[in-house]
Amino acid sequence: MSKKFQNTTSQPKPSIATQEETTSETPLFGKKNYQFMALGLACIVIGYFLMLGPDANTKPDGTFDPNYWNEGIFSFTRIRLAPLLIVIGFIIEIYAILVNPKKNS
Repeated sequence: MSKKFQNTTSQPKPSIATQEETTSETPLFGKKNYQFMALGLACIVIGYFLMLGPDANTKPDGTFDPNYWNEGIFSFTRIRLAPLLIVIGFIIEIYAILVNPKKNS
């Protein structure tokens, strides 16, 4: 037999990581990632709060009337601004997950 084919079964098996070894690992996200995540979450929450308000059949005094139509449900804030903030918040969240915390900038 040639020396090219040596028995590799005698090599030591890798040890199972102890709890001490796993706690010394670096965290998955850095401070910059968490800051972007907080910013994205804030945008999403603000967007949902901007969508709040009375429904289509609520009078300005707060009473429900099936014969009344509230045009406030079609306001710029509810139809354009709030959904845009929510989408921007999700884009920021995706960026926060994908940004490399170890990259020096």
